[in-house]
Parts: sequence; C-alpha cells; structure tokens
Amino acid sequence: MGSLSSGGWVRVCAAALLIALVGLAAREETAHASGAAQPASPAHAADAAHVAETVEPRRQPMTFVWHPAPKGRCAPDCRDWIEAVGVITSDTPALFEKTATGHDLSSATVVLNSSGGSVLDALALGRVWRKAGIFTTVGRVIETDGLNGKVRAIQPDAYCESMCVFLLLAGNTRTVPPEAHVRVHQIWMGDRANDAKAATYTAQDLMIVERDVGRLAKYTFDMGGTGDLLTLALSVPPWEPLHELSRAELRLGNLVTDEPVVADAPKLELPHTVTVGKPVVTKPIQDRVATVPAAMAPTKTAEALPPTGGAAAGQ
Repeated sequence: MGSLSSGGWVRVCAAALLIALVGLAAREETAHASGAAQPASPAHAADAAHVAETVEPRRQPMTFVWHPAPKGRCAPDCRDWIEAVGVITSDTPALFEKTATGHDLSSATVVLNSSGGSVLDALALGRVWRKAGIFTTVGRVIETDGLNGKVRAIQPDAYCESMCVFLLLAGNTRTVPPEAHVRVHQIWMGDRANDAKAATYTAQDLMIVERDVGRLAKYTFDMGGTGDLLTLALSVPPWEPLHELSRAELRLGNLVTDEPVVADAPKLELPHTVTVGKPVVTKPIQDRVATVPAAMAPTKTAEALPPTGGAAAGQ
C-alpha cells in the first residue's frame, strides 16, 4: 500500500477523532437514559452554586416541610409546624395534600415565606387551610441539634408578599411578628408583569384578570378580611414597589387575630393615587415576577408575584 501524504494523514486523524467523539456521545446518552447521574464539571458546579445563591427559596416553586412538635419539650408552642416556602403554582395544592396526608392539620401552624404566585391556586389552598383549622404566621423555620435532639425555632425576619398575604388570611388564628414583611400588590397576567406598560392585552386577558379580582374579593370576605385590605392591594401597579403593610394596616385588613381592630381605626391612606386628567382605565395589576422556571408559566389565571426590575430593584 502506498504511503499517505500529509494531507491524507490529516484526514485519517480527523476521521478517527470524529469516531471517538461519536462513541463518547453515545456512551453519555446511554448513561442518561439509564438514569445514571453525570458528575458535574467544576464550571457547571460553580454555575449551579451561583443560581442557588441568586434565586431565593421564596422565589422558587413552593415546598412544604413538616416539623413535628418535640415530644414533651415543646412549650410554649406545642403545635406542629408546616414550613411553606416559595411561589404558589398549579402544583402547590396537590403538593400540600401529599405533605399533609396522615397528619392532624387542626394542630398545625403554617409558617409562610413566599413571594406570591397563582391567584386561583392560592385561593383553593387557602380554603383547604381554613376548613382544616390551620393557624398561620410569617417566618423561617430553623432546626438545630440540641442535647436532647432537634431544637426548632421560627426566625421572624421573612416575607409574605402578594398572594401569600391571602394565604396568611386563611388561618383560623393569624400572627405576624414585628420583624416580618407583609407586602401587597395588584394581580396581573403573570407572563406580562415584568413589563406591564409595554405589553399588549386581549379582551380575553382582561376577562381573566377581572374574573380573578372578583374571586379574590369573595375569598377575602369569606375569610374575614376587609375591604381595606383589598383596596390597599388593588391600588399598587406592577411597575411600582410593593406596599409594606404597617401594624395599623394589618389590623385594618384583619390579618392579625392577636391585635383586634380598634374602634377609632386610622383613616386609610392609599399607597398609590392616579392623577385624573384624561379618562383613566384602572387596570388590575400584579407584582412583578422574579426569575421563575419555565415550568411555572401561568395558564388561565392571573398571578401576583414580586417585581424584579425598575423601582423594585432596591427592595
């Protein structure tokens, strides 16, 4: 056989390299198909760590963790705790049902740390909680190892924003620590809340939002909330920062059951006023959305989530 020229050798080496790469790809595909875990490269591991740091748990899909009261040493709070962290999605009610199966919900307190989410799914979940007799509060559950086992505590510096506020309202007993942040905002179409002014809307979109505002109003009154709470929430557009409720506003909305509304309640001052000039069409609005996985994209419901840009950047 004659000798190959340098160009021939180059072609042979290239072909061999291509065959090797194809074989490697086939082996990797087989590993994925069989469920074998692939080790992450250092670069990928760093990327994953960065994502975990930048996307707060309260802005990821909601999860539930059951924290039973320690036997015989739970005083002064001997109720079980259900830690509820994240965004309310269409999967949230079913996930809660799975978590709660086999437990006595009437002896449980839900500890909320959430940036809001789907309106209809929040309302459905809230009705389940009220029927079960659940208590609600705002905070983050911390568990540490003690001499006699796990020691639990609720850190009060947490957030309950937008539709989370209406989950808070579902509790038979509702407490909000002074350090907690309870914020309200209008509801809006979730896929257009990040740039609500520039987005376009159809008659169907407006129908969905108005329908959900009506359902939200009925739910609020069914749960013992007030028109003041609805007025505050529906006065803040998605291009403005969320409005944090003061202690007086928490009482006005009946969001706290340990601080009764006083007879001479302060006059309600709206956080947002519209300057009247040309006729203004008041639009129902939603809190702007944090980075949300594609699987959480809304379908046929409005949403309420915190904003990500503009005036909200400093929140």
